[in-house]
Amino acid sequence: MGRYVLGRIIALGATMFSVAFLVFLLLSVVPGDPARLAAGPEATPEVYQSIREKLGLEHPWPVRFARWVGGLVRGDAGISLNYDLPVSDLLAAGVSVTLPLAALALALATVLGVPLGLLAASRPGGAVDLATVGVAQLGMALPEFWLGLLLAGLAAVRWGILPVGGFPGWEDPLAALAHLLLPAVALALPRAAYLARMVRGAVADVLSEDYIRAAHAKGVAGARVLLHHALRNALVPVVTSAGLTLARLVGGALVVENVFSLPGLGAFALVGVHARDLSLVGGIAVVTAGLMVLVSFAVDLAYGTLDPRIRRA
Repeated sequence: MGRYVLGRIIALGATMFSVAFLVFLLLSVVPGDPARLAAGPEATPEVYQSIREKLGLEHPWPVRFARWVGGLVRGDAGISLNYDLPVSDLLAAGVSVTLPLAALALALATVLGVPLGLLAASRPGGAVDLATVGVAQLGMALPEFWLGLLLAGLAAVRWGILPVGGFPGWEDPLAALAHLLLPAVALALPRAAYLARMVRGAVADVLSEDYIRAAHAKGVAGARVLLHHALRNALVPVVTSAGLTLARLVGGALVVENVFSLPGLGAFALVGVHARDLSLVGGIAVVTAGLMVLVSFAVDLAYGTLDPRIRRA
């Protein structure tokens, strides 16, 4: 197991280095001079030169890349020109909203999707199965931002049962969760439909195996066969689906946050793009990619735990 984990850690490090290089390369070829944009058209040459030195633009790109990666390793992603604050502080503030939002959405998607998929798989071809497949197809086609607008209009504006817009901070956890609930539901519904379909397919495949028939022949209760035999042996594709779901939720949260005016990574990314704040945009890109890579790493470890054959492959 230790060898397997070490291999995954090396792969994670190589992936993050590649992501950092790609992000740096893309930001370097963006048209325009970020120092000139930050200084403004009426800035004196001295002010313009000081900003270039602050951004490190007077150095060749290998030096700038090495310094940037070294700063990222130390937790220093530079200074945001728009906010005049350390990018690491802005990233920490954004992650404190985006990550709980994605986690809450994943919890809701799992609570809705997994039982629905199990119920559909237990009666293949039945009314519940056909309804689940139809609803899953519809749910996966619905965009999160449209659901967010719909939920904001109904639950917040018309019915007035939940707050919409803004975020009070984590000083009051209940108020914070209340502000995250609607965007989490908007993110969770399409992912719940996806999970329901994946669980239904994985469990249905397992239910056709001989050992499942043997368990039924021995008089084992149907619910026990479904939960302790079928679901347990279908966990590898289910874990894959859950990992992909969390990665997509992180990406989807960047869009939904702007619908609900949440101060997460999505809001900072939008401001950074409009203001050409390359330090902020680069930091958000690396952090978002890092979260997705960590999810993939966790899924790989779960594979090795659930199926020892994967560790030996």
